[in-house]
Amino acid sequence: MRLINNEYLTMLSRLLIGGMLIYASFYKIIEPASFAKSIWYYHLVPGYLINLMALILPWLELLCGVGLILGILYDGSRLWSALMMVVFIIALASTIYRGIDIDCGCFKASQGATKSAWSALIFDLVAMLFIMQLMLSKSRRWLLCPK
Repeated sequence: MRLINNEYLTMLSRLLIGGMLIYASFYKIIEPASFAKSIWYYHLVPGYLINLMALILPWLELLCGVGLILGILYDGSRLWSALMMVVFIIALASTIYRGIDIDCGCFKASQGATKSAWSALIFDLVAMLFIMQLMLSKSRRWLLCPK
């Protein structure tokens, strides 16, 4: 428990996950049509929801990333980050299971697999470890809006 509540590990997790979410949101915000194609390549979302997801998800990633780093709306940022990561892990695992050869679309849009879905899945599972540390940590140090 001492490691999970460690203030420095918690801050490192906040910076890593927050930075990753902010970085991942940039291309999606700038190129929502390309991101919509990335969502479509998974064949998991009904067509009428793809554009809506392509517009909302990047802003949610950005807000969660900023919230984690700055400690603003921290509990909501942790929860939404965990939920998004679970969805990303399930989506990647389903493409591997179904044999769909795509790039994850995490940081850019592409149909061709330049990075293995397995690599992206492992990356997301490691990120989930940091998110779980954030979820379990009771540390409130360095939050701009502590409870």
